[in-house]
This record gives sequence, C-alpha cells and structure tokens, in this order.
Amino acid sequence: MSAEHRELAHRLGYAGLAPFVLGCLLIWLIGDRDLDQHTFVSLALSAWAGLVIAFLGGIHWGLSFTHGLPGRQPLYWGVSAVSLGWLGVVMPPYAGLALHGGVLIACYVVDRRVYPQLGAGDWLTLRFRLTAVASLSCFLAAAGS
Repeated sequence: MSAEHRELAHRLGYAGLAPFVLGCLLIWLIGDRDLDQHTFVSLALSAWAGLVIAFLGGIHWGLSFTHGLPGRQPLYWGVSAVSLGWLGVVMPPYAGLALHGGVLIACYVVDRRVYPQLGAGDWLTLRFRLTAVASLSCFLAAAGS
C-alpha cells in the first residue's frame, strides 16, 4: 500500500471515531432532560457501532477470499460479528452499547491473532487505538443510558 493510501486510511479511521465520541458526550450532556433526544442519540451511536462491527467482520471475508485462507473460521467470525452488531442495535441502549463495546474488543483480539498471519500486522497499532476509543465510548455511553 502506498504511503498516501496508508495516511488516508489512518485519517479515515480516526475520523470514524467522531460519532463514537460525540454520541457518548451527547448522551451524558442530554441526560434525562429530553427523553426523545436521548433515545435518538443512543440509537444513532448504537447503529454506528453496529455498522463498524459489521465492517470489521467483513474484513475477514475479504482477507479470506484474497488470501485463500483454509478453514471456515474467517467466514464464521465475519457473520458472528455482524450478528452481534445487529443484536446490540435492537437491544435497549444500556445493554446494547455495552455489548458493542465488548464486541469491538473481541474484534481486536481476533484481528491480533489473524492479521500477522496475513501480512497485515502493521495495522494493529491503529486498530488498538481505534478500538480503545470506540469501546470506551460505548461503555461510557451505556453507563449514561
């Protein structure tokens, strides 16, 4: 990957943290004062987290297809991540956002094991940083829901 593409991937990754951080802050700022706004922000944050989890699961399908990985684990994990992301969206926010935080960490743990085998280990530093902020945002938002 070119340095230009690598830099763009880093910028887009960090930009993807904005909905996590903003959603978490808004949940705490709105609090109990306006139930409609609180519900909207909670759902928006949960939907974003679910989409990111689906994206992370889908990466395993892409890596499996492009690298011809043996076994079915990458495909199962990809579908499992998507299913857990969806489940978190349909749960009440206090539970769904906590689930999302845990699944984001699980995605990182799986990636930490798989990425080096596929020559993508140099992405783990970025993945750790993104996971730390995103999962912490979900956990804090769950506590405020």
